[in-house]
Formats: sequence, C-alpha cells, structure tokens
Amino acid sequence: MTNGLAIRITVAVVAAVFMIGSWAKTGDPLVSLLSLFSAAVFVVSFAFALWDKWFWKIPLVQRIPTVPRNICGTWRGTLDSMWVNPNTGESPSQKTVYVVVRQTASSVTVTLISDESKSKSSLSQVKHEDGEWLLHYIYSNEPHVAVRGRSPIHHGSGVLSLVGNPVAKISGSYWTDRDSKGFIELIGHTRRVATDFSEAEALFEDRS
Repeated sequence: MTNGLAIRITVAVVAAVFMIGSWAKTGDPLVSLLSLFSAAVFVVSFAFALWDKWFWKIPLVQRIPTVPRNICGTWRGTLDSMWVNPNTGESPSQKTVYVVVRQTASSVTVTLISDESKSKSSLSQVKHEDGEWLLHYIYSNEPHVAVRGRSPIHHGSGVLSLVGNPVAKISGSYWTDRDSKGFIELIGHTRRVATDFSEAEALFEDRS
C-alpha cells in the first residue's frame, strides 16, 4: 500500500467514525463535512511528508523510543571475509569499505562500496528487536568487470547493530549465496552522500 493511499484511507475512516458518532448522538451525520475531505487529505499528506523527510531526524525526536535511528549519510569501516580460497587455504585480507545510507522515517536503502564492487539493497529496514536497533538488508553485488573472473555477481543479506543514540557505530555479519560470510564494522561517518569509492575516500580525506 502506498503512503498516499494509506493517508486517504485513514482520513476516510476518521471522517466515517466522526459522522457515525454524530449521527448516533444528534441524529445529524454532518454529511457537509465531506466537502472538507480533499483539504484534510492535503493537510495530512503535507504533515506526513514533513515528518517522513525531516522532523524524525531532529535530535530531540530521535530520543523517542519508537522513532527509527537516523543513519543517513556515508559510513567508513572495514569488511572481514571468512571465505577461504580453496587453492591457497587463505581468506582475503581486510578491506576498507564505505556504506551509503539514504533514509526517511519510512524507508531506507543501503549501498556498500569497495574498491572492487558495489552492493545495492533490494530490501532493507531499520527495526527495533530485543531492546536494540538493527539494520536488516538483502542486496545484489556487482563487481567491476575486471575482477568478475574470480568474483562473480552474487546476492546476500546482512544484519547490523546500530550502537548509540546518535548512532556512533554500525557492525554485524553478512552472508552470501556463494557460501561465504563475514563481518562489517563502520565507525567513521559523514552526512554527505558518496556515489563511488573515490568520492567516498575524498569525503573522509576532507574531514581529516
């Protein structure tokens, strides 16, 4: 269900309840109020848009337990793969990665960028479970053409813990359909959004 449809249904239900209550109490259903339906939908839609894009990010609002943690921006950290190369018996060395999060109060997308590939989420959610906030996501990974011989396109999922309020660290595990898994830890953060690896590096060079 889209947000617009949900808003219209909510306004219609509230109007129906109000009219039924008025009819039961006074005998007048106040049908004339239906003329305000469009205005009500506009006001509620506008208020929802303000909340969804901006108000939920206000630090004071972030203290409300049910409001999703704000992790918008670009995060820098490390990725440790537990995959073992059958030819060498060794795992890949630790990688520097950047995770770009685009988020509203009702949605979130995750893009992980390394020097060799980019992973984009197809499904993702920030949710509260067992007393902590978690980022769940399912992704598709597309390596650069030059490395696809040893690192083909693949899919995976991850569950990362959001530590602190405001969030100071994101860490957790991921799994792939290549029978591999690993650990991600992100501690550097900027509100600016990068589009590729070199741009992400530049963002954090500017901060240093």
